[in-house]
Amino acid sequence: MATPNVFDVREVPPRDRHPRIFQTFDALETGETFELVNDHDPAPLRYQLLAERDANLVWDYLEAGPEVWRVRVGKSA
Repeated sequence: MATPNVFDVREVPPRDRHPRIFQTFDALETGETFELVNDHDPAPLRYQLLAERDANLVWDYLEAGPEVWRVRVGKSA
């Protein structure tokens, strides 16, 4: 398995985070994922992606705080 693409948004200004995450998600092909690294639980983002993009969302917590959250985000077949 290839090393996952990692998108660490902790250094991205908060107002730019969701637009850049959506761009990253939109660029994925079916079956592809990336690892999202954040400084808080990105659960609201999950609901936004489900509502605005696709019900085939892959969302797997790899680490759940308290200081770092890592989530595998992708598009399932």
